[in-house]
Amino acid sequence: MYLGNQPALSYTSFAKQDFTTSATTSYVLDYPVTNENEIALFINFVRQEPTTAYTASGTSLTLTSATSASDDMYAIFLGKAVQTVNPPAGSVGISQLSATGTKDSTTFLRGDNTFTTVVSGLTVADQWRLTTSFSATSTTDITSNLERVDTSGQGTLGTGMTESSGIFTFPSTGIYLVNFTSGIEKNGDIRFVRSEIYVTINNSTYTKIAHNGMFLQQTLSNDAGGNSITQSLIDVTDTSNVKVKFAVAPDGTATIRGSSTLNDTHMTFIRLGDT
Repeated sequence: MYLGNQPALSYTSFAKQDFTTSATTSYVLDYPVTNENEIALFINFVRQEPTTAYTASGTSLTLTSATSASDDMYAIFLGKAVQTVNPPAGSVGISQLSATGTKDSTTFLRGDNTFTTVVSGLTVADQWRLTTSFSATSTTDITSNLERVDTSGQGTLGTGMTESSGIFTFPSTGIYLVNFTSGIEKNGDIRFVRSEIYVTINNSTYTKIAHNGMFLQQTLSNDAGGNSITQSLIDVTDTSNVKVKFAVAPDGTATIRGSSTLNDTHMTFIRLGDT
């Protein structure tokens, strides 16, 4: 019976050094020693007597008589034990690990020795819509009357997007699927009305990265209507600089439909995974 932590299983062996001999009395040890009694020296397989046949201090080994190149000489370090330890099963816990990050039940240890939160499935899914219809005669940014969908039965996953004057900011980095659907109406024919997605990677200059158009032909006395849909994958490497906005581009005058109770002209954002 004993008190304290259970000793780990250990295995001990003494360090050995083989020498390349020559006609000299001076050699260098691999490990420093206090004196010659800390090593067992063998020449031609015969153990030598400490002090009489050799002396040692630090890493210096001095023989009483010089060796020759044909001699076999080696030393066993009696004062240096090389020990390997087998920790008992279940004896290593989180506190014994040197990894960085938060160590708890919600994280896992990655190959780069960091603790990371487990991500399961999609983390962001969000929809916004235009709440009020407006008339457009040329390329027009959608900058107002936008809301996150809030009709009963609809929902948002994660933090969701933020919007200011039609500029949408992503909640986290990642690869996002961005879809833009515009509801279009016109009394008469129109050659095309395009839905357009613009992105900036420097929070300043916007570039059109996706568009799709539709043709409207009035066949009855009522207004003709339809939807133009476009989408793109956005690589959000920096939430401060990578942002999107949306525009419609009619070839003539058209009504862009909006509603506060259903999705007509609307935007969808889905985070698919890490960038």
